[in-house]
Amino acid sequence: MSSVAVLTQESFNEHRSGLQPEKAKAAVAGPSGAEDEDSLPTYKDAFPPLPEKALPEGVQETGNAWTTKIRPLKSSVITQVFHVPLEERKYKDINQFGEGDQAKVCLDIMHKTGAHLELSMAKDQGLSIMVSGKHDAVMKARKEIVSRLQTQASATVAIPKEHHRFVIGKSGEKLQELELKTATKIQIPRPEDPSNFIKISGTKEGLEKAKHEILLISAEQDKRAVERMNIEKVYHPFITGAYNKLVGELMQETGARINVPPPSVNKTEIVITGEKEQVALAIAKIKKIYEEKKKNATTIAVEVKKSQHKYVIGPKGNTLQEILDRTGVSVEIPPLDSSSETVILRGEPDRLGQALTEVYAKANSYTVSSVTAPSWLHRFIIGKKGQNLAKVTQQMPKVHIEFTEGEEKITLEGPTKDVQIVQGQIEAIVTDLISRMDYTEISVDPKFHRHLIGKGGANINRIKELHKVSVRIPPDHEKSNLIRIEGDPQGVQEAKKELLELASRMENERTKDMIIEQRFHRAIIGQKGEKVKEIRDKFPEVMINFPDPTQKSDIVQLRGPRTEVEKCTKFMQKMVAEMVENSFSVSVPIFKQFHKNIIGKGGANIKKIREETNTKIDLPAENSNSEMIVITGKKANCEAAKNRVLAIQKELANITEVEVCIPSKLHNSLIGSKGRFVRSIMEECGGVHIHFPTEGSGIDAVTIRGTADEVEKAKKQLLSLAEEKQIKSHTVELRAKPEYHKFLIGKGGGNIRKVRDSTGARIIFPTADDKDQELITVIGTEEAVAEAQKELEALIKSLDNIVEDFMIVDPKHHRFFVARRGQVLRDIADEYGGVIVSFPRTATQSDKVTLKGAKDCVEAAKKRMLEMIEDLDAQVTMECVIPQKFHRSIMGPKGSRIQQITKDHNVQIKFPDRDDQQAPSADAPVQENGEANVEVKEPADPLVPKKCDVIVLSGRKERCEAAVEALKALVPVTIAVEVPFELHRYIIGQKGSGIRKMMDEFEVNIQVPAHELQSDIISITGLASHLDRAKEGLLERVKELQAEQEDRALRSFKLTITVDPKYHPKIIGRKGAIITQIRNEHEVNIQFPEKNDENQDQITITGYEQNAVAARDAIQAIVGELEEMISEDITLDSKVHARIIGARGKGIRKIMDEFKVDVRFPQSGAADPNLVTVTGRPEHVDEAIDHLLNLEEEYLADVVENEAKMAYMKPSGSTASSMEEPRGPSKGFVVREAPWATGNEKAPDMSSSEEFPSFGAPVTNARSSPWGPKRF
Repeated sequence: MSSVAVLTQESFNEHRSGLQPEKAKAAVAGPSGAEDEDSLPTYKDAFPPLPEKALPEGVQETGNAWTTKIRPLKSSVITQVFHVPLEERKYKDINQFGEGDQAKVCLDIMHKTGAHLELSMAKDQGLSIMVSGKHDAVMKARKEIVSRLQTQASATVAIPKEHHRFVIGKSGEKLQELELKTATKIQIPRPEDPSNFIKISGTKEGLEKAKHEILLISAEQDKRAVERMNIEKVYHPFITGAYNKLVGELMQETGARINVPPPSVNKTEIVITGEKEQVALAIAKIKKIYEEKKKNATTIAVEVKKSQHKYVIGPKGNTLQEILDRTGVSVEIPPLDSSSETVILRGEPDRLGQALTEVYAKANSYTVSSVTAPSWLHRFIIGKKGQNLAKVTQQMPKVHIEFTEGEEKITLEGPTKDVQIVQGQIEAIVTDLISRMDYTEISVDPKFHRHLIGKGGANINRIKELHKVSVRIPPDHEKSNLIRIEGDPQGVQEAKKELLELASRMENERTKDMIIEQRFHRAIIGQKGEKVKEIRDKFPEVMINFPDPTQKSDIVQLRGPRTEVEKCTKFMQKMVAEMVENSFSVSVPIFKQFHKNIIGKGGANIKKIREETNTKIDLPAENSNSEMIVITGKKANCEAAKNRVLAIQKELANITEVEVCIPSKLHNSLIGSKGRFVRSIMEECGGVHIHFPTEGSGIDAVTIRGTADEVEKAKKQLLSLAEEKQIKSHTVELRAKPEYHKFLIGKGGGNIRKVRDSTGARIIFPTADDKDQELITVIGTEEAVAEAQKELEALIKSLDNIVEDFMIVDPKHHRFFVARRGQVLRDIADEYGGVIVSFPRTATQSDKVTLKGAKDCVEAAKKRMLEMIEDLDAQVTMECVIPQKFHRSIMGPKGSRIQQITKDHNVQIKFPDRDDQQAPSADAPVQENGEANVEVKEPADPLVPKKCDVIVLSGRKERCEAAVEALKALVPVTIAVEVPFELHRYIIGQKGSGIRKMMDEFEVNIQVPAHELQSDIISITGLASHLDRAKEGLLERVKELQAEQEDRALRSFKLTITVDPKYHPKIIGRKGAIITQIRNEHEVNIQFPEKNDENQDQITITGYEQNAVAARDAIQAIVGELEEMISEDITLDSKVHARIIGARGKGIRKIMDEFKVDVRFPQSGAADPNLVTVTGRPEHVDEAIDHLLNLEEEYLADVVENEAKMAYMKPSGSTASSMEEPRGPSKGFVVREAPWATGNEKAPDMSSSEEFPSFGAPVTNARSSPWGPKRF
């Protein structure tokens, strides 16, 4: 006998509680003694959020010296330290040191000046800033630091509110000018603000200037008296007094406003404003002071070193004010830009001695000293981020310490006592560093330097951290092999050993050169190096070096361990093989006029071909003579694209393609050197395309493509030449000056054709692209070539025989030849072997014209000029009247049509100026010279043509007449075509696409009347030859539209049938399957009523009448079947519903399909949960009900068996009370402060069989499980 033990969630929890006595005891206490809510874990404790990316506490991020750009050594780099006291610091938030605005300002200064800044905090909360860089950069940075990190002085000036607008000026221009001039920021209160104080911020010097200018503006606008006094600048300090005390007392005493220009402003004018009496009193007092000082004051001049002037001036000029206050003596310092060292003291004679003593005391209060220290120790003295130096400068902030790169000394500047103390401290630091620091230099080939550094500086940083040393590897541009190691003596030796070992190991690594065509380099590297980065990531130990693009080299170098290099080589070879496969290229000759059709509108055609064939298609530039379209990609794709392109050309033109069989051994001789021979045949035969197979392929077929006539002509020539080549082929090369070529060829090729016809030889002249422009090639049989050579040499010899001849040309014709910068003469020179034609100067009135050149050329040119003169003498002027509105159309795009007529008929055509003026109205008098003309002019004769309509032609009479006919043929004609108005919108098409297509196709303009006119007439305008075709096309389109209209009318037949709404879902079918089948089968549209429609039983069918009737019959047949069906209710125990339905309804669908019935189960919460409805034909319903009842009986037996087994699995209680009181369901895992606890939502009940149904769990009678009982 065997027994089965089932471990449920509840029994597992009880088992676990038995292992934890304390928790078990708490559980025995029952629900009333539930665990304390505070002991429950919180949601965040149970499910902690992912940590943000941050460094562990106490771990400092190590700066990676090799990831940043290594600054190259410069010979003039200096280091200076500046101190900003706490009271002058602009940013005093100590908590934000190293971040915030202060750091941003420093970064900005570094970016602007190129100097390097490092900040540190002193004990007194002052700011120490170490600045390194070139001297100019350090000075610029110092200026920026003073202006941006030190607090800017600020002051307020009060002027009457009504004067503020004068300070602002028109559109704020005056204020902007003032701010720019004084380098300050001026804030003026808004009009609604009652305050009359203007705030100024900036440097002290700027404040004084701005204040002076504002007071000056106010004084000028003040209605009170304004007086100006010119007093020598040197006496201003005695009027203002020390710290402006005296001038303040004067203003208080007199009540007047006294504006003395500051020392930095080179003005002698003092402005006094106020009441007249006050101003007069102030002037008197100022004059008294001035006269007294001028009379009593004397001066002495002393020499003080320029470097000491700043100590005499003091911070912001305070020392000068201090001396003036104590002694009453003014000290005059020469400007900074002056080289003078003379300081002038002005004042009472008995006070000058005391002042002089103070000046010398101040000048000598600071000293400059130096400490000897090896230059390599400087950065150790400074320390990381200036930490070591900051300790010294914090104690002695007035001492300025300067390090100069390359010099073995440190310069100190500051108060004498402080300098002595700092000197002692630095000397002690130097002695200590020399005793415990060492350095060494090792020689390593520069090509290994970056390997020593490692990716992102990984190798070198590890060595530096491990051995506590500093390693300097020279930049690539220095081309130095010396690596310097500095630090602890032992660490230096260990680092040296490790670096040498690394270098030795690299020497043993393998280097392999791969030959990869340079055209693939860019593709392998990828955009911004993305693809090569992937390769490097895949093979991190392999260095991949591509050659410089300018070197035109195919060698890619790989370096690293042998196995890795081999793997990387194979990987890259595979990549290159794929690229080669995708880089197959084929050139397709397409006639130039069809390139635009290949491209298509907006590039639509070319884009489609590119996408569908996955190829790259390049067309020659519009101004290029090339007709070749290059297709690149896989071979099969290129062939497909080529066929598509050729198909477009074939559609557009009457292009014929024939194949000629010529032995492959003759192909090279027919092509000629650099294709010259075959090119001459193509040009001679109207630009046909001749395609020879690839050399070495052994194929004899040569393809000729072009118009039928030209192809036939080219075919005959090729076959005849091939026959000649087979019999006997001979080639001779001649040389002639390029300017003779046109004359040798002759007009329309007449001269050279004569030679060819008489000798039977082929003569090839160089093209514009050939390097050798003098080379002429003669090909044919030996006899023919010899004869042609003889004739050509005779012609060339005669051309080399230079002669000078004269001819008489009437001066009235001279202008024709020299007009347009002598274009006619240039054409004659080109055509007749470079003949030089010289006309006499205009002033001489001579008729003698000189011709110089080869005898034959001169004769031919002379003959041609006589023909031209004859034409000029026989020239007539003829008028052709064509309304001006047609002129633009006649000219054609860029005047192409008119140029063609001029060329064809050899005439001059002049179009009139446009008549843009509107004709004056009959009522208004015509004005001439500004006065009304009272005489009424007679209306113009309608028979007399307007000037703006007359086109003037010049040339021979017969040519002019032919040109007139040609012009008139270009006049567009308009015809009217009647098209029903309701079809107009279909002819226009979506966004005008339909009408545009017709206009492009027929080369006409089609005008559709405006909608509001409701007219049936459509106008077609264009050349007479195009109109008939356009009219036929339009009428053909009308027929198509009318046929479509009739078809639409037939398709819009509607039929409505009445069907009970309860049958609608059955007609629609599952996911619309039945109704979709009916729609597709009968090609109709079937519309069911909406939910809110009044007629819920109406179904509308739209389509052809016979189709709509057929669809109606199909629906009625379905309804007929549905009406025959019955519905019966049966009672099935709800416990077995889930089993009958099956997983995802598979079970019930199988029953419904088998018995052809519909089975509906009750919804949750129904009054009778056991009621099931079966619908279908009577015989099918009975069979289905029997089957369902059988299933119920079978499944209920399983349920009873399952409940019996579950009874044995329930644990027995120790007492009767425990039997009576069933254990409560497990609460599951409970947490506090969960997200769902904050709202109205309840946490999911893990014990609920509805929310968490489980297979095999006992099902209570109160609520049935939707999953059904588990069957064992």
